[in-house]
Amino acid sequence: MASLSAAISHSPNSLAHDTKPRKNYQSQCRSLRLPRRSPLFRMGFVSRWGSRETTNARIFTSVTDVLLDESAEKVQLPKGDTWSVHKFGGTCVGSSERIKSVADIILSDDSERKLAVVSAMSKVTDMMYDLIEKAQSRDDSYVAALDAVLEKHRSTALDLLDGDDLGSFLSHLHDDISNLKAMLRAIYIAGHATESFTDFVVGHGELWSAQMLSSLVRKNGMDCKWMDTREVLIVNPVSSNQVDPDYLESGKRLKKWYSQNPSKIIIATGFIASTPQNIPTTLKRDGSDFSAAIMGALFKARQVTIWTDVNGVYSADPRKVSEAVILKTLSYQEAWEMSYFGANVLHPRTIIPVMQYSIPIIIRNIFDLSASGTKICHPLVSDKEHGQSVESLVKGFATIDNLALVNVEGTGMAGVPGTAHAIFGAVKDVGANVIMISQASSEHSVCFAVPEKEVVAVAKALTSRFQQALDAGRLSKVIAVIPNCSILAAVGQKMASTPGVSATLFNALAKANINIRAIAQGCSEYNITVVLKREDCIRALRAVHSRFYLSRTTIAMGIIGPGLIGSTLLEQLRDQAAVLKEEFNIDLRVMGITGSRTMLLSDMGIELSRWRELQKEKGEAADLEKFVQHVHGNHFIPNTVLVDCTADSVVASHYYDWLRKGIHVITPNKKANSGPLDQYLELRALQRQSYTHYFYEATVGAGLPIISTLRGLLETGDKISKIEGVFSGTLSYIFNSFIGKRAFSEVVAEAKQAGYTEPDPRDDLSGTDVARKVIILARESGLKLELSDIPVENLVPEPLRASASAEEFMRQLPQFDQDMTKKLKDAEDAGEVLRFVGVVDLVKQKGVVQLRTYKKDHPFAHLSGSDNIIAFTTRRYGEKQPLIVRGPGAGAQVTAGGIFSDILRLASYLGAPS
Repeated sequence: MASLSAAISHSPNSLAHDTKPRKNYQSQCRSLRLPRRSPLFRMGFVSRWGSRETTNARIFTSVTDVLLDESAEKVQLPKGDTWSVHKFGGTCVGSSERIKSVADIILSDDSERKLAVVSAMSKVTDMMYDLIEKAQSRDDSYVAALDAVLEKHRSTALDLLDGDDLGSFLSHLHDDISNLKAMLRAIYIAGHATESFTDFVVGHGELWSAQMLSSLVRKNGMDCKWMDTREVLIVNPVSSNQVDPDYLESGKRLKKWYSQNPSKIIIATGFIASTPQNIPTTLKRDGSDFSAAIMGALFKARQVTIWTDVNGVYSADPRKVSEAVILKTLSYQEAWEMSYFGANVLHPRTIIPVMQYSIPIIIRNIFDLSASGTKICHPLVSDKEHGQSVESLVKGFATIDNLALVNVEGTGMAGVPGTAHAIFGAVKDVGANVIMISQASSEHSVCFAVPEKEVVAVAKALTSRFQQALDAGRLSKVIAVIPNCSILAAVGQKMASTPGVSATLFNALAKANINIRAIAQGCSEYNITVVLKREDCIRALRAVHSRFYLSRTTIAMGIIGPGLIGSTLLEQLRDQAAVLKEEFNIDLRVMGITGSRTMLLSDMGIELSRWRELQKEKGEAADLEKFVQHVHGNHFIPNTVLVDCTADSVVASHYYDWLRKGIHVITPNKKANSGPLDQYLELRALQRQSYTHYFYEATVGAGLPIISTLRGLLETGDKISKIEGVFSGTLSYIFNSFIGKRAFSEVVAEAKQAGYTEPDPRDDLSGTDVARKVIILARESGLKLELSDIPVENLVPEPLRASASAEEFMRQLPQFDQDMTKKLKDAEDAGEVLRFVGVVDLVKQKGVVQLRTYKKDHPFAHLSGSDNIIAFTTRRYGEKQPLIVRGPGAGAQVTAGGIFSDILRLASYLGAPS
């Protein structure tokens, strides 16, 4: 060590002008190896960053010098329900603005006493590990990287603090950076860092964030102290990635610390602790959560709140199951089970400290304070009282991917003691982790799942261990490795002693055509685990989630555009509301209806049988922003959907903001999905990232399942080559009627008179509406096309496109009948019919809208009225027999029905019966 110190003092990168940091560093190097009472240790190790302000004098302490004289204990540590504990992760304190938000949360907590456990600022721990890596690799860029760490915290402090607090923090920060430079220089020279050195370096991020937050709280006029938990938390390392807390010793040290630092608000460092030998260490994976749980147990707090960036624990991974819902409550055992299987809950060890004192854990979203989060506690309150159906036997589902199934089998295993011991002893010897075990009562075989990256070593170890049994024929095969597996686990405390849960699970998988490779269930019955093919995992997860997750669903609705389609939808909702509520537990409440001039708002739900009358009596001037705020502001209704029944591009431009706020959107309006490509891509990306639903089935085929059929083909792995169809009900009627000796203008006039066309038939004949539908389907299929990329055959004669009015257009249209009559005659002479179609060609990656001819035996030739027809040509459904969707493609009833179907699909995704 002396040589290292000498190297530092003569290093060009060392702080040669400042001898104090070098002396501190030498003390640090020695202290990591000395007993707690060593005078050298107490000289300096943490003397700069460990300073404490008291009313009389400035006392410097270290992670070792915490056993103060008994006479110093003037204040007793209060414990119990007066304390609440908060944990804020790196994302929560990732910037000065976020730290201000954290301070606001702490200050707004009405608990008598509060303790906040904080992580390092976002990315800082990774930056600190990177410093170690660079120094070990003798990469000189560690100096610049450390300067970046300094600047990140300096700029944050400048944003947050002022006066003495700012000066004190910056002084400590610069001292810490100087000491770290010296330590990293030693690591650079040695080419190696011990675990203790590494833990000491990476722990600085927590120290800095805790100091800044405590200073900010004091700036707001509240008494607050910050705690370096290395002075309090004592842990015993038991492996490279696990430690056991010493609660007795930690409790003693906490008492002594509090006697010197009494305060009703404490900001404590997460992640870091000390060993019984007073060597700095960390709490390993999920260390800050663990710190909060330990502190909650030491204080016997009333609750521990874990602040994160999600609204709580989902019933399944929302990236895989779009209809996953937030769980209001979980038992400790359920949370334990789900976290083991990779769910974004807590690490099991985080639950243990609080469970023994029945301290609830609340998981909340710091970016959405209105969300109540998930409460993890003993199941003292029924789920029904928290708004969840008592029928939710399975609370949640979780998966683990990238596994291999190992099977050891043979007749010689039956009745032979020690076989399982020998198998898993061999697995232990290679350090592999067994995820799941299954053995039949015949004892003929044992199978178990291990991570795929470890299966080669496991197979080799087992083959070696059982070679003699193989040679003797006692085992038919030692190893049968099945790669590419995943585990699906169903978790729920209500599963225990409830008949039929396994049957329902397996039935759901069977109906989804999914084969089960292995099964395991413990006698607690809290968990059923199955092993599946990896490619089946997501499909299986969706199948069982849809089958099990039943809950009462209340949705606040806002209807925009009560015109022909909107008013028809309101009539359908009125007629079905009672049936939906009684039979399916779906409560659809229309909280607002707005047109372009007038809107009607209600706090509890509009009486739909009188909405027109109420609009006249209580209507107010339309204000879209106020309307949205009202519909979404009903906190007793967790889900909000806005139904846009207009064709207005201005309304469609708000979809992005609505989805970002967590408002679901359902619409037949084509403007958003056929508008500029970049806006469409942003909208879809937000939809996927926010888990907020955006349904638009009625944009293409009114009530026909066009988009859902397309998605079903794509999601099940089919490859689409072409989508071709008659997408306009108006043009379908016109060309179904344009036969024999009839003039084209006569048929158009008839369609207008019957109300099939727009008030100006040019809006239909131009083909623009069909082009919008084509571009929507093209984009849904993965093509990145603009509307302008779609060539459109305009059926409006060019001289009439600028006609002053629809009446003028209709008067002059007969002058141009000759061209259409010739096209009709040519088609009929060839035994064909005329159809105005849209085509998406996935092979050539283009779309087109044009008038085409089809043989009279073609499906498109047999349309009637205003029917639409769409043909999907795919790998499964070839050119000779494409998948056909046909039916009414226009009209208020069918369009409103398509919207209503999307509303019910949303309800299903939010937890209603599927």
